[in-house]
Amino acid sequence: MTNDLLTADFYAYEDLLAEDERKILTRVREFLRTEISPHVNEYWAKGEFPREFIGKFRELGLAGLAYEGYGDPLPRASNLLLGTLAMEYSRVDASTGTFYGVHSGLAMYSVYQGGDQEQRDRWLPAMAAMDKIGAFAMTEPLGGSDVAGGMRTTARRVGEEWVLNGAKRWIGNATFADLIVVWARDEADDKVKGFVVEKGAPGFTAVKIEGKTGFRIVENAEITLTDVRVPEANRLQRINSFRDVAEILRATRGGVAWQALGVMVGAYELALSYAKEREQFGRPIARFQLVQDLLVRSLGNITASWGMLAQLARLQDQGVFRDEHSSLAKAHVTARMREVVAWCRELFGGNGIVLDHDIARFFADAEAIYSFEGTREMNTLIVGKAVTGHSAFV
Repeated sequence: MTNDLLTADFYAYEDLLAEDERKILTRVREFLRTEISPHVNEYWAKGEFPREFIGKFRELGLAGLAYEGYGDPLPRASNLLLGTLAMEYSRVDASTGTFYGVHSGLAMYSVYQGGDQEQRDRWLPAMAAMDKIGAFAMTEPLGGSDVAGGMRTTARRVGEEWVLNGAKRWIGNATFADLIVVWARDEADDKVKGFVVEKGAPGFTAVKIEGKTGFRIVENAEITLTDVRVPEANRLQRINSFRDVAEILRATRGGVAWQALGVMVGAYELALSYAKEREQFGRPIARFQLVQDLLVRSLGNITASWGMLAQLARLQDQGVFRDEHSSLAKAHVTARMREVVAWCRELFGGNGIVLDHDIARFFADAEAIYSFEGTREMNTLIVGKAVTGHSAFV
């Protein structure tokens, strides 16, 4: 067991990483501690994404880590490393982790999985270098859980172009992204297809959603597409139906579960540190039984969730993981996260509702992670179908 493991890594899961992977994790951990952590409360309070973070992440140089041949420093990064890094980003700030995950996960993986070789070579090097930032536009104002069958955004082919019309909502990074992967239903065959819409396209607008009580650093946008013309060369050539899209969502849903673990770890570390320093009745509150109970229950959720995700990563590396595997992880880990952030916020008492102690941010951001990439109910139905053989979807 290494000596520099996180306090929350009670079973030393980080020791499962290879030596070169641990070096990358250490570098990311130091980067987040020095470059990102000191600024997040300021921007969370303002509800703005700090554009300077993009340059800092560009210098980190890891956006292409998951994509062999596109800027990655390893021959092939394991899914355990990718998941642990997703955890690490959200351990410091879930909003920043989401910015990075949308770009290097949802957007880049859509191009990597759905594009042909020419499209990969055209877009991925710039995305890996973070010279171009990506966004992923699927959810709609009237379609969340039912977007697979109820997508209203349409695509109509006219010669060598496609004309897109519709609206998207809750689209992270969209206010400043250079490349937006837009999903639309082909009017000709009623199949969902993917299109890369480039920044500045006529008819494309992205308006920042205001008034959020969580994920305030993420600039979610409402997108409107009015006769947006996209060349056939920008249609993702290997996406022919929503079944192909599901291949992308299967991988990214597991990433959200790792993000939820990061929120748990960050909240637990804050609570543990506070319990050792905060004194009541002439002693640190860490000496009280009920405080220790909150901490141990939180640690139990963290340890069990980490074990589940480590095994999920192994199944991914073996190429045998299925929709129900990632759905169970997303549903279960985010539910445990909700418990942990509530217990940890409780430990702070009144101090738990102000940004000064960070825990309020973790508590608020957890609600967003609990809902996106498939609600608990929808992921439960996916797993329920797998284990019973019966579909309970309406």
